[in-house]
Amino acid sequence: MRLAIWTGVAAAALLAGCSPPGEAAKVDPAPRVVAVSDIEQGRYLVKIGGCNDCHTPGFPQSGGATPEAQWMTGNPVGYGGPWGVTYASNLRLTAQNLNEQDFVEMLNTRRASPPMPWHVVRSMHEADKRALYRYLRSLGPAGAPAPAALPPGVTPTTPYENMMPIMPEAVG
Repeated sequence: MRLAIWTGVAAAALLAGCSPPGEAAKVDPAPRVVAVSDIEQGRYLVKIGGCNDCHTPGFPQSGGATPEAQWMTGNPVGYGGPWGVTYASNLRLTAQNLNEQDFVEMLNTRRASPPMPWHVVRSMHEADKRALYRYLRSLGPAGAPAPAALPPGVTPTTPYENMMPIMPEAVG
């Protein structure tokens, strides 16, 4: 037991010696994902962020069993609401057509219609945004560009999910 205590004290003393006297170690206070590689970090972000739910055709319907080779290719099924109809873009093509800095800048500044949660994406740590880019690039180009968004009142020629709120009838 004493050996374990002294080992811990010695380790703490050694670690304390890693920083200059009077200077605390600098720690990035912003949360971020850490993984064995940028690719694994990006893959994890895509999985846990639910990106495939919209950006991969048929992903929710497959119960998440869509092969990774088909991930993030955009979706020809639109999302209709008061904003019109939007389509989840093919992020694999986007990443192939932008350099890393431009991709990160897009994530920091883009403001598009629902259901894309841009406010969440903008709050990601920059290292996570870069890892996402590197992961998408690693997948290579695949698929076609998603259809262009439609303004309110224009009926799409593609399938779409109606996200319009439905109000219950008044009782009375």
